[in-house]
Amino acid sequence: MPESRPMPSIGPRCHELRIDDTVTKREFRVVYYIGSSAIAILEVFAKTTKTTPQTVIDHATKRLRQYRTLMESDQ
Repeated sequence: MPESRPMPSIGPRCHELRIDDTVTKREFRVVYYIGSSAIAILEVFAKTTKTTPQTVIDHATKRLRQYRTLMESDQ
């Protein structure tokens, strides 16, 4: 069953969706941001450790910054 939890280490309104693939017996995560007009997918990865790897957090934070910059320039 998919579950979602907040990811304040990346930013406000960021969440991690947990997906268990029963066929491959792997766990996947989708890190996303809920914006006012869209949901931005920041990172998708296979879960292999108990904690979220720092590289995933860094990539998601960078993509969130890029998304916000892009949205600000469109207004």
